[in-house]
Amino acid sequence: MSYTFDILGVSPILYFFNQQQEILQQQPRPRVEYVGTHKCTLDAFLESIETVSQNLHWEKPEVVDTVIDFWMNNSERIQYWRERLKDAGQENLLVARVADVKSLQETFESLFGKNI
Repeated sequence: MSYTFDILGVSPILYFFNQQQEILQQQPRPRVEYVGTHKCTLDAFLESIETVSQNLHWEKPEVVDTVIDFWMNNSERIQYWRERLKDAGQENLLVARVADVKSLQETFESLFGKNI
C-alpha cells in the first residue's frame, strides 16, 4: 500500500477538534486522517501519526517513510508553514493529512459525486 502526506494549513485548535469529531461520526469512516501539531518539526508529525497508523492498521514503516520523504523534499513549503504557524500564535495548530493513496482518491471522487 502506498501513502501520502501533505501539510494543509494552520487551524485554530477548537475548529480542528470540531472537524475531527465530525470525521469520527462519518460512516463509513474515511481512511484519511488529519493530524495537528503545535510545532512544525518532523518529530512532531511523526509523533502525531503514531496512533493513526495503529488505528487504521497501516504499515507504520511505510507511513513514516512517506512523512520523512515529504520532509526531505519540501524544505521551502515546510519553512513557509513554519512561519505561518508562528504568525498565527499559540492557539493554532499546523494541520497535515496522511492517507493511503487509494482512500484519498476515493474521498476526492466522492466529493465530485463519482461512483467508485
